Parts: sequence; structure tokens; C-alpha cells
Amino acid sequence: MRVIIAIGSNNRQQPHVQWASQRLTTLLSDVRFSRRLWTPDVKGSACYYLNRLATGTTDLPLNDLVARLKQAEALTGRRPGSVTVDLDVLQYGDERHHLHDWTRPYTQQLLPDLL
Repeated sequence: MRVIIAIGSNNRQQPHVQWASQRLTTLLSDVRFSRRLWTPDVKGSACYYLNRLATGTTDLPLNDLVARLKQAEALTGRRPGSVTVDLDVLQYGDERHHLHDWTRPYTQQLLPDLL
């Protein structure tokens, strides 16, 4: 199944996004990444996020893929207010998820990188 995954971090952003990118290469086949993009927090806090998109294929069912992404987030010490790594499945096959993320400017800027 072809997937698109959003990667974001607001804490030690560069090493965490790099770690998450490497982690995705173990979960997905034929992985390709967008460039990285710095963006202000959509909730208005003073912190900045480093964002990236990934696409690839997986044989995992959606629930298993999401569980593995949440496990990866936990490994980085993610807790409320400190988004060490956020990994969200934006698309699984033809199904879109996290619909609010599709309209965000950084998603629209990074999607063409995956084409």
C-alpha cells in the first residue's frame, strides 16, 4: 500500500527529523522524502517546527503502521508540549487522513517534492 507520512518536530528538530526519517526507511519500501521546511507553530506558540513528508509502500495494515509510528514517537521521549517527533499517516492507499493537515501551507509546499 502506498502511504504518505508527515514528520514534524519542535524539540531538537534536526536530529529528531533525521532519526524519524531513518526509522521510516525500516518501516517502508521505496521511501522518498521531501525537503525539510521550517514553520511557525500553527497554535501560535513561539517555537518552530521542522517538517518533512515521506512516501513509500508498506504491507502493514493501517492500524499496525500507526501503532509503530506511535511507538517511534514514544522512543524519542515525546510528551505534551514537547513534540520531539510527530509521525502522522496522511494517506494510506486512496484514503486520506488528518484532513486538516492537507490544507496547511507546509503540506502544500512539500507535496510536489514527492511527485
